[in-house]
Amino acid sequence: MKEVYTLDDLASRDILDAGCEKPARLAVIGWPIAHSASPRMHQAALDAYGIDCRYIRLEVPAGHVADAFARMRALDFIGTNVTVPHKFDAMAACDVIDPLAASLGAVNTVRFDASGMTGFNTDGPGFVAAVEHDFSVRLADLNVLIVGAGGGAGQAIATQCVMSGVRHLVLVNRSVEKIVALQSKLRAINGEVRIEIVGLDDPRLVELSQQCDLIVNTSSVGLNPADTCVLPTSCMMSHHLVYDTIYKPAVTPLTALAKSIGCRTSNGFSMLLRQGALSFQHWFPGTEPLPMMEVALSGQS
Repeated sequence: MKEVYTLDDLASRDILDAGCEKPARLAVIGWPIAHSASPRMHQAALDAYGIDCRYIRLEVPAGHVADAFARMRALDFIGTNVTVPHKFDAMAACDVIDPLAASLGAVNTVRFDASGMTGFNTDGPGFVAAVEHDFSVRLADLNVLIVGAGGGAGQAIATQCVMSGVRHLVLVNRSVEKIVALQSKLRAINGEVRIEIVGLDDPRLVELSQQCDLIVNTSSVGLNPADTCVLPTSCMMSHHLVYDTIYKPAVTPLTALAKSIGCRTSNGFSMLLRQGALSFQHWFPGTEPLPMMEVALSGQS
């Protein structure tokens, strides 16, 4: 079994399943995708439930999501997970959008069936469960800052925060123009939440950061070993809870800095587990895959 598959591998079953005992019928798509731990945890759940299929990593270039979905459906795939940078394109490609995914504005889980393609979002609920588990707090009691709010995961998590009733939400993005519409949308969902937007180079960022309890990185900054910290040191204080949605590497420049000044930190491993279990349940209702997924990924966080 290959570590990473491409669109060319979806040309036929003979090519896709060459040398494998089980057919590939689930996947995670992204660009890049080699770092994804999703196959390890999903395959463990599939095997535990005796489901005869493989879960693979599928490298899909930007602009080719609809093509990937068409090829997967032609090969009788059950569904797919979707990661950066494809969550908006996945939503556009689906025939039906689950109401929560519509509210969150992005799709990270797709189910294929005879009626078409249905898009779901498990990032939001998975994030809430992860934060509340890892930090033993209620999300609704926190003031939250989200870095990278213009991306698919950032938008979903920001919307989930507003739906959960956080007190104060600060949205940070390299380009502020990309989150103006998001701010308006979130205010329409819950007018009780104080919502502010700011750029990474805005001098107000330090003061706004220090007013928050939870800092969340939803950008891709930290995936590359050459990356520097996504926030200036002056933004960080020891009272902060810091959650980086990146899980590989397990320690990013952001969480390393946070730990050095006494912050409690966690990474996207816990969110990966919880959103993954919710995805699995969309494909296989009535299952409880979280325990076997957690065992499969033990030691990986």
